[in-house]
Amino acid sequence: MREAYPVERAVGIEYFVSDGDGVGGRLRDSPEDFRVREIERFDAEPADADPGAYPHLVVRATLREWDTNDFAKRLADALGISRERVSWAGTKDKYAVTTQLFSLRKIDKSDLAEVSIYDADIEVLGRSGRGIQFGDLAGNEFEITLRDTERPENAEEIRGQLADWADESAGAVGVPNFFGQQRFGSRRPVTHDVGLHVVRGEWEEAVRAYVANPYETEPEGSQRARREAEDAFEERDWQAALDAIPPRLGFERAMANQLVESGGDDPEDFRAALEAVPSNLQRLFVNAAQSYAFNKILSERLERDLPFHRPVEGDVVCFAEEVDGLALPDPDREQRVTERRVETVARHCERGRAFVTAPLVGTETELAEGEHGDIEREVLDELDLAPEDFDLPGEFHSTGTRRAILVRTDLAIERDPLTFEFALPKGSYATVVLREFMKNDPAEE
Repeated sequence: MREAYPVERAVGIEYFVSDGDGVGGRLRDSPEDFRVREIERFDAEPADADPGAYPHLVVRATLREWDTNDFAKRLADALGISRERVSWAGTKDKYAVTTQLFSLRKIDKSDLAEVSIYDADIEVLGRSGRGIQFGDLAGNEFEITLRDTERPENAEEIRGQLADWADESAGAVGVPNFFGQQRFGSRRPVTHDVGLHVVRGEWEEAVRAYVANPYETEPEGSQRARREAEDAFEERDWQAALDAIPPRLGFERAMANQLVESGGDDPEDFRAALEAVPSNLQRLFVNAAQSYAFNKILSERLERDLPFHRPVEGDVVCFAEEVDGLALPDPDREQRVTERRVETVARHCERGRAFVTAPLVGTETELAEGEHGDIEREVLDELDLAPEDFDLPGEFHSTGTRRAILVRTDLAIERDPLTFEFALPKGSYATVVLREFMKNDPAEE
């Protein structure tokens, strides 16, 4: 197998499964080169339905170069409402053209008549009795164009290798369901380091990993600020740490400011510093640690040449439901694979009705048995993690789940320019598919 780049190995991705040279090229040369459209499983009543029974207005927004959170805040401001009255199913990449649903609580269609937001087209779909939630997202359709490719003719060969590896039919591919670079921070992949410290109860080390700890791929000004903050941590001078951090690093400043206020004398002070950032970022720290362990488990399964498209004895599989032709793994429908059931479950996997899983470890995680179970335990031991370690306060607590180790999709390729069209279930990364085709070093993008 072809070895991954250092910045990928830093987040647990050790290999490519296709050996061919990549097509190269540039991703996201313009927002229009990266188009994403949600695959929804959310039904709305007509727009003139009784707002008393259906208090949520449902809209579909097509956004150009908008961060989802930023757009939600801008929309709320334009309507003169709290941001908490705006909800959506999935957060999308900013440098893209994205189409997704939003629900607006206690808003009428007429309220939108005067709303005009730059690079945003808003279409009213109807009303609903509840707001849109994460579970309402089934997946995403992608249309992605690469510019200035060096070897576009290699795309078909790579597609064939990915089909063979996953035992897929013509036109379909499979890749390991890795968490992509953006899960950990594209320029500064340290989120999982913070999370590992949190799970181990190392609160000061967690704050230091986030606030200080310069990374060579981030801007020089940020590196310099973090080096100064590193010195301030050594001196226990929290005011100096705060003074060193520029306003653009807002979350880091929030942590440092909390240390100034508390004195930074004991572990609880550092935990409070971590809790000074938004709750979704607190959860992301732990999620990133889980994702890192997951990536390492998949890399080790690749190293041992164990199949991804079918189970071996001791594996845990989850069954899938089909939504608009997309096989959506359901981690709540699990089954441990015994020797007697291997071939039966393998047939379900081959038909897209079930998927082999690995853990996003948490307090309620049950590990696999057999060789894959050995891999899971060895990786957790290496990281000094155990399920009970995730019994943490507040937003840091996680019960865990399991996640499919393979993502498969029908994939269309067009030339001049080289364009890929495919769909993925929620939580899977388009960049994980594209990395197999491009073979670019993320550190140089």
